[in-house]
Amino acid sequence: MYDVLILGAGPAGLTASIYVARGGLKVAIIDKMSFGGQLALTSEIENYPGFSSISGFELAYKMQQQAEGLGVKFLYEEIESVDLENKMVKTTQNEYKSKAIIIALGASPRLLGNPREQELTGSGISYCATCDGNFFRNKNVAVIGGGNTAIEDAMYLSNLCNKVYLVHRREGFRATKFELDKLHSKENIELVLNSVVEEILGKFQVEGLVVKDKENNLRTLDVNGIFVAIGRNPNTSLFSGVEFDNGYIVTDSECRTNIKGIYACGDIIKKSLRQVITACSDGAIAGETALKELEM
Repeated sequence: MYDVLILGAGPAGLTASIYVARGGLKVAIIDKMSFGGQLALTSEIENYPGFSSISGFELAYKMQQQAEGLGVKFLYEEIESVDLENKMVKTTQNEYKSKAIIIALGASPRLLGNPREQELTGSGISYCATCDGNFFRNKNVAVIGGGNTAIEDAMYLSNLCNKVYLVHRREGFRATKFELDKLHSKENIELVLNSVVEEILGKFQVEGLVVKDKENNLRTLDVNGIFVAIGRNPNTSLFSGVEFDNGYIVTDSECRTNIKGIYACGDIIKKSLRQVITACSDGAIAGETALKELEM
């Protein structure tokens, strides 16, 4: 029996565990992969206070080591079901009960919806530039998307690849001016604007990408890799009973859900900004709220 079970070992879950553990409660984090979540897959973080630049893995490792040093238990198991009312979590290996649960499972990459996407994932289609970029060294690739992540991926890949096409369905970008200034400084990044993916070429491996502009003109891009960065979907399929808004869990300002003893934080909740720093902020609030309410 744990005082608090935290579902997800990303920055939100790690921070929540630190706050709960410092309060003297028995806490465990359950995650099917490893610590860090998407943070651990990020090549470089430049907007986390205290570090002008740090790799995502290094920052995640520092958080994990701090949590482990405070006695947080890490359970690397896949979650099968969650009973929020009774505070029960069933994994493929065990069942766990707690007095409170903090949900911090984050979000997963949104898919293009192209019929070739699934069969070519891992054979030229990727959702993580820092994970797979090295496989495309000195080759041509395309990045699909228009937000900060898409621009960061294009920038990262421009240091590895011969040519990077940044395909965006609109004329302008949602990214910050700082990111856009860096983007325009790269000579091997070509912007392909007002365009959408029409067809992915290649039988067993990506061999090209056909895009269509708003006048329905087609253009074939000679690429070996496609990196999809069009947003994320919250990982909420395990949960029922909590309130949702557009797929995200609704919480109050103290990260409480509508179920007593159930809290949520990070990219899985409804909020305006999803960054490492805000995930940590959410985690701190969720952990502190759970700690206080369990002590009452």
